[in-house]
Amino acid sequence: MLRSMKEFHGFTIGATDGDIGSVKEFYFDDQSYTVRYVVVDTGGWLADRKVLLSPIAFRGMDWEHKRISSALTKDKVEKSPDIDTDKPVSRQHETKYFDYYGYGPYWEGAYLWGASPNPYLGPGPVLNPAALEREQRFDWRAKEKHDPNLRSSRAVTGYHIQSTDGDIGHVEGFLVDDQSWAIRYMIVDTSNWWAGRKVLVAPAWIDRVDWEQSKVHVTVTRAQIENSPEYDPTQPIERPYEAELYGHYGQSRYWGE
Repeated sequence: MLRSMKEFHGFTIGATDGDIGSVKEFYFDDQSYTVRYVVVDTGGWLADRKVLLSPIAFRGMDWEHKRISSALTKDKVEKSPDIDTDKPVSRQHETKYFDYYGYGPYWEGAYLWGASPNPYLGPGPVLNPAALEREQRFDWRAKEKHDPNLRSSRAVTGYHIQSTDGDIGHVEGFLVDDQSWAIRYMIVDTSNWWAGRKVLVAPAWIDRVDWEQSKVHVTVTRAQIENSPEYDPTQPIERPYEAELYGHYGQSRYWGE
C-alpha cells in the first residue's frame, strides 16, 4: 500500500526492550529513490542524539497507535555508529553502518534491497521465483557512476518541478510503498501555476535533479500534467488509478503487466 511520508512523522519506534524515539525524517538514495533510513529523534534518552534506522530492522506497523516495532535492542542502537544527520551520508558511512548491524548491503544485489525487492520478508510467505522475476530489478553497477549521497526528504520537499516546457509547481511530499519502501511518486503542488490541483509524478520520469538549484527536471510536458488524472490525498491510491496514470503518460508500469 502507498503511504504519504507525512503519515509516518511522529511515529514511535519501538525496540525489543523499550522505545527508541520518534520518526523525524527520511533518507532516500538518489538512484533508485528508495527510503534507506528513518531518522529517529531519541529525545532525552541519548542526550538529543538522532540515529538512523534501516527498514531492514522493522517488523511491524501499528497504524492506529502510530508505532513501528523493530528487532533491535536499545543497547544495540545506543552503540551504533555515530552519524551526523545534518550532513550527507556517504557510502563509506553506510558501509560502516551495515557492517555494525550485520546487514547485507542493498547495493550488492539484483533488487532494490540487494537479494530481495523488500527490506525484510520475515518468517512468513517468501516471494517465489516467478514473483521475484516479475519484480523490477535494479542494476546498481550501471547506475553508480560516483559515490552517491543520500538525500533528506525534508530538504527535497519544496524543490521546484520543471517540465520540458516550463515550471509546474513544487514537491509537496512523497508516496512510499510500505513494503519495499520505494518512493513511487512525488506529490506535486501546482498552485503557483494551476491553482488548487495536486498531481503525481513518478521518479522514473525524472530526467535530472539540480541539487544546487533545488530543481527537479522531469520528462513530461505542462499539457500532460494539466490533463493527468488528479490526485486526491483523501483517497487511497489503488491499482486502477495507477494504471490510468501510467497509461496517460505512456510509461511502463513499475509493477509489471
